[in-house]
Amino acid sequence: MNKLANAANSSSKSATNAATNAASNTGNSTPHVRPGTAEAPWVRVTLIGIALLFIALFLVLPLATVFVEALRKGVDAYTSALADPDAWSAIKLTLLTAAISVPLNLVFGVAAAWAIAKFEFPGKAILITLIDLPFSVSPVVVGLSFVLVLGAQGWLGPWLMAHNIQIIFAVPGIVIATAFVTLPLVARELIPLMQAQGSDEEQAAIVLGASGWQTFWYVTLPNIKWGLLYGVILCNARAMGEFGAVSVVSGHLRGETNTIPLQVEILYNQFQIQAGFAVASLLALLALLTLVIKSIAEWRHEHELKRLAELPMERPTDDVPAAPQNARNGGTV
Repeated sequence: MNKLANAANSSSKSATNAATNAASNTGNSTPHVRPGTAEAPWVRVTLIGIALLFIALFLVLPLATVFVEALRKGVDAYTSALADPDAWSAIKLTLLTAAISVPLNLVFGVAAAWAIAKFEFPGKAILITLIDLPFSVSPVVVGLSFVLVLGAQGWLGPWLMAHNIQIIFAVPGIVIATAFVTLPLVARELIPLMQAQGSDEEQAAIVLGASGWQTFWYVTLPNIKWGLLYGVILCNARAMGEFGAVSVVSGHLRGETNTIPLQVEILYNQFQIQAGFAVASLLALLALLTLVIKSIAEWRHEHELKRLAELPMERPTDDVPAAPQNARNGGTV
């Protein structure tokens, strides 16, 4: 019996060794298989090349052309084009329009995002649809609508003229049109951010006795500051570069109601190419500055999220407060 058992053990060991050697030989002889989700090197190179070619042709080349044409006649011609009274008036009007419309949209965007993300109320879907309305309507149609409502022949035109109030073909009309076109930008940046964060922290602050303003200033605002900054940057860039709606409501009065985009159009139509490119370079510089600030804001936001993710999680303490002496004695004194 012992001989049979030894023979069985030796045969099982030899079979195991043979199977192991066969598996190792099979693994060594199996060729390397490329994962199904990986692309061939030539595919990656082709896609990257197409993307770089597109960026060079449609972004870098036009942007470089603006600065080349603006400086084609020298720095003196460039500065004189910007120092022109009409150009300077357009620059000041553009800055004034942005200085009014951006804070208005900032307040509206924060209030609308807070209401949509933190509360449930009838008409919430309608409010979201109305916020997205400027995205779906042509700016030219928006400007024409304001003319039909606020113009001299519009619905409110006679009343406005009787009270000596001029909106269309004046600065108020430009500000209203710009504010309408840029209305969704801040709100649309904050709504998904605040929905993802939830309202637990605000509710905890209110339970602890914080007022509504304290809750917003110390809890809500620090959580949305980078998204808010990003929305304000986009809103400001769009406000300064808006053309369609402003072109309809401004009246193209040189030195009075022309913004930078309208001034560029007038100079180009008058064949003052270098002066037009000089003024347009201001918008190009604004675009580059917006891109830099946007990148910094995104980097800071990602860095802060990474720092918060690396913080150790707080564990609840196991310390249980001791019961009172009379409770331990069964309530006897």
